[in-house]
Amino acid sequence: MKPRIEENRSHPRLAGLLGAYHLVNQEEKGTAVGTVAELPAVYRVEAEDPAAAFAADTVLLATPAGADAPAGCVVLKAPRDGRAPEIKRLWVAPGARRKGLARSLMAEALRRAAASGAPAVRLTVWSWRDEPLALYRSLGFATVAPWDDRPDLLCLEKPLDAVERLSPEAVRAHAADGLAALLVDAVDGGASVGFLAPLEAAEAAAWWSRVAEEAAEGVRDVWAAPGPDGRPVGVVTLVRAGTANGAHRGEIARLLVHRSARGRGLGRRLLAAAEAHAAATGLTLLVLDTRTDSPAERLYRAAGWTAAGTVPDFAADPSGTLRPTTLYYKRLGQDDTP
Repeated sequence: MKPRIEENRSHPRLAGLLGAYHLVNQEEKGTAVGTVAELPAVYRVEAEDPAAAFAADTVLLATPAGADAPAGCVVLKAPRDGRAPEIKRLWVAPGARRKGLARSLMAEALRRAAASGAPAVRLTVWSWRDEPLALYRSLGFATVAPWDDRPDLLCLEKPLDAVERLSPEAVRAHAADGLAALLVDAVDGGASVGFLAPLEAAEAAAWWSRVAEEAAEGVRDVWAAPGPDGRPVGVVTLVRAGTANGAHRGEIARLLVHRSARGRGLGRRLLAAAEAHAAATGLTLLVLDTRTDSPAERLYRAAGWTAAGTVPDFAADPSGTLRPTTLYYKRLGQDDTP
C-alpha cells in the first residue's frame, strides 16, 4: 500500500519532524546543537511554529501504510520574485525509511508544482547526502548554475512537463509501465484510439513493444513527457508514410495525455515537438484523424490544422458504438489560415 499524503502545515507532528531535520542538518554541517531552542533563529522558528513560518507555502506530510501518524514531510515554497518554486525540508524519520515516503512526497510536490503552471522546480542539497541526491536525480533533477554559493551545496532544477524524444530502448523500457497506463487511461476515458474497452494492460504493453520496433526501424518517432515519478504522462507519435510517392508526408498518431495531467497545455507541447521534428527532417505535410466533436479537435484547430472532411461511422468508440471521424491536415512551413 502507498503512503497517505496530506497537506497540513498545522499538524501537531510537523514541528517534531522539522526539528529532527534541522538538528541532523546542523550536525552534518559540523555545527551540532542539542535542542531545537539552540538552533539558529531562522531554523528555530520553523520547528517552533511551522504554520506561521510556511504560511504562504505548501506543506505535505506522509503517513506510512497502516500507521496513524505522519513520519515524513516536505515543503513546496511558493514562487518568489519570478523564480521557480523550491522544494525544501524533505525529511523521513529514520524508523520509517525504505517505505517509499520520500519518493511519494516528492511526487506529490512535483505534481502540485506542475498543476500551478510552474515551468520548473528547484532545490538545494548538500553534496554529501548521497541518498537524497540519488532520489532527486532519478526524478529528473539536474545540477544547474548555483543561486546559493555556500560551499558543498548543490543547486538542482527539474523542468516540468518537459517533452523528450524517446529512443527505441526507452519505449521498450516504458512499454509495460507508463506507456501502457497512458493507453489504458485513454480508452477508459472514452478516447477512440483503436481499442475497445476494457483494454488490458498486457495488450497495451504489447502494442507499445511493437511501436518500439517501428522506432528502431525508423518508421515511427515517439515523444513523451515524464511525470513526477519519471513515468510518461503524455505521449505522441509520428508515423512516416511507407510509399515512395508519400515520402513527404507523415501522420500524427496516438496523442495521449493522462487525465491527471490535463489542463496544463501538455498536449500542445507534444504536438509542437512532433511538428518541429517533422519539418526539420524534410516532411512538408502532416495528417491525422480524430473523433468528430472530441476535445482534441479544439487543440488541432488552435494549432493551425485544417479540417479536410468528416467520415460517418469511421471507427467505433471504446464501447463499440460507431462514431464519425474528422480528417485534418497541416502544411509545414506554410500558413493555412484563411
